[in-house]
Amino acid sequence: MNKKYILDESIIPERWYNIAADLPEPPAPPLHPGTLQPAGPDDLAPIFPMGLIAQEATSDRYIAIPDEVRDIYRIWRPTPLVRATNLEKALETPAHIFFKNEGVSPAGSHKANTAVAQAFYNKQAGVKRIATETGAGQWGSALSLACKFFGIDLTVYMVKISYQQKPYRRSMMQLWGAEVYPSPSDRTNAGRAALAEDPDSNGTLGLAISEAIEVAAQDDDCKYSLGSVLNHVLLHQTVIGEEAIAQCEAAGAYPDVIVGCVGGGSSFAGIAFPFLRERIAGTRQTRFLAVEPTACPTITKGQFTYDFGDVAQTTPLLKMHTLGHDFMPAGIHAGGLRYHGMAPLVSHVVNMGLMEAVAVPQTKCFDAAQLFACTEGIIPAPESSHAIKAVIDEALRAKEEGAERNILFNLTGHGLLDLSSYDAYLSGDLRDYDHPEEAIAAAMARLPKIS
Repeated sequence: MNKKYILDESIIPERWYNIAADLPEPPAPPLHPGTLQPAGPDDLAPIFPMGLIAQEATSDRYIAIPDEVRDIYRIWRPTPLVRATNLEKALETPAHIFFKNEGVSPAGSHKANTAVAQAFYNKQAGVKRIATETGAGQWGSALSLACKFFGIDLTVYMVKISYQQKPYRRSMMQLWGAEVYPSPSDRTNAGRAALAEDPDSNGTLGLAISEAIEVAAQDDDCKYSLGSVLNHVLLHQTVIGEEAIAQCEAAGAYPDVIVGCVGGGSSFAGIAFPFLRERIAGTRQTRFLAVEPTACPTITKGQFTYDFGDVAQTTPLLKMHTLGHDFMPAGIHAGGLRYHGMAPLVSHVVNMGLMEAVAVPQTKCFDAAQLFACTEGIIPAPESSHAIKAVIDEALRAKEEGAERNILFNLTGHGLLDLSSYDAYLSGDLRDYDHPEEAIAAAMARLPKIS
């Protein structure tokens, strides 16, 4: 391939892809938190607009992307498919390394793909305000911009440790008109309860979700929006993989291995599911590798079972890999990917043996990020560095085997607003952390009992 970048506006997808239509076994349904029966549309209506509820439960293989959403996608889509030739040379590997650069979106990450879609369907339903949570701030900033596009007010509960460590993410959200509060806050019952238990709590995504859902459930003009995990979110992210298929075919480099970081699972599903469709059909044998931090080893050490998506136990119960809904990430963990649960669809696919998972320590991830920055010139988001670490391992394995193979990974975003984490790395203040087995066992004992 002579071209380093593959760009062609005609490949912006017209449809989102729903992998549930092609799975050999259907995933388990969400359960109502009170009755423990399968949750229906009426159970979700207080917090989501019907347009998104329909997508959450659909069995249709493809969903047409509204023209209004596609018009906004054109601001940054298609995102480039780039061959990392300088990284290849540094590793002296026969492998060909490609990455899909989602960091070119206005908010700097893949999150904009679903933020725009969710804002559109809320606007269509007449929603005046959205409440949401954010961890490192990528989701909150993407939804802030999307809500500005559609004239919707936004309230964001940002995990307190990130609120303190990443002030410029907060500035982005506020610049685009959002209200941003550190979570736990004194604005909700869930937040006040957490502060009463621990006034110095760093917060968790599960707790921030509880606060946002509480706000949405108490206001008829407000709905809740989630940046990962749920089926409709993964659906919207498949624009990444659909573009990548066309770009890889144009480059004559169909991937042998696809790698992605996983926190809630949406970015990995976005790039992987369209390619997995081909494997399920028997036309390709691509491997899929999900990469998570050892500080939050949801797939590699968590249990595949029903659990709540939030601390206050207000969400539907989802069957997923989980570390327990009251999981508290270590304060020293700077690499992102801190959610206690994995997307049910990703969990289901892993459980079926169609995807692999590996956990990596954060110092090794930042080592990989620095090598990538020095060879390809892009400072990656700390979340993306997990994928880069695994890609380097795959490329070095190819070198040992003398095997030429195509490796594709999703660069989920840039790290220009995460320089405080890089500063800690360069100062030698980052430490590796393995979530203790005894903490996982204790959390599993507190899971809801579902027969």
